[in-house]
Amino acid sequence: TTALRLGPLRPPLHVIGGPYGNRQAALAVRREAKRRGLRSGQVICTGDVVAYCGAPAETVALVRDWGIPVVQGNVEDQIGSNAGDCGCGFVEGSACAVLSRDWYACCTAALDADVAGWMAARPFLIRFRMEGRRFVVIHAGAERNNQFVFASTPAEEKARQMDLLGADAVIAGHTGIPFTHPIGQRIWHHAGVVGMPANDGTPDVWYAMIESGADGALAFTHHRLAYDYTAAASDMRSRGFPEAYAKALETGLWPSLDVLLEYERAMTGKRLEPQGRVIPAGLETASAYSAA
Repeated sequence: TTALRLGPLRPPLHVIGGPYGNRQAALAVRREAKRRGLRSGQVICTGDVVAYCGAPAETVALVRDWGIPVVQGNVEDQIGSNAGDCGCGFVEGSACAVLSRDWYACCTAALDADVAGWMAARPFLIRFRMEGRRFVVIHAGAERNNQFVFASTPAEEKARQMDLLGADAVIAGHTGIPFTHPIGQRIWHHAGVVGMPANDGTPDVWYAMIESGADGALAFTHHRLAYDYTAAASDMRSRGFPEAYAKALETGLWPSLDVLLEYERAMTGKRLEPQGRVIPAGLETASAYSAA
């Protein structure tokens, strides 16, 4: 298992997940980081730079030029090893599995050996310390980079994975829906993704910030990001990517709910309002997210 060790890092830290080949969203989140005055070393990506959306080569070029640390997502792993599919962990025969064959083929056709080499070289995890706490950034799960961990995934399972990682705080991605889940004195944080809406019926995408508070506190906050989703959907249609995901950019609803747990499935189409979390030195905090 390859690991990149950073730090110690000082807040603020800008966290983004899954650009997914969405050039317009990647540009928007980079502009947002610049607006906040953040350097490339203050931004971390949880992987899947390409996936569903129509500008994979352009999005990879933007992320590489930005110079931010990127964890190896399942898509980077698969393309980097010249695998035949995305390795997303979808159930065989499910709508997601069928659609993934199309977008994965579009992505691999658009990317060259240099990009595949860059993807293969991404670390499986990133470690750093912030305010004395041990942070680990992964794409999905501690054991597999295609494991689905949601807000409603039991705390016991998250705690088990944090034990494996030796982490006080885990930053993860893959599932596409933002949440921050306190577990005892530790925390599991998912920034959401910038390449696809969060299945909440709005076209906005999500990123997160980790900022300093008083006396060593850390504040985890989730942020909506509006961008030119119409142009992103147009890219997809003009380049032969699946229509179902082009519509998802416009409607904010996923084409399939196959991967979702019962709670997340019930949240479909409900506007998300992830709650900000302030974590004091004792790491005492509250619930995951709510819909409004």
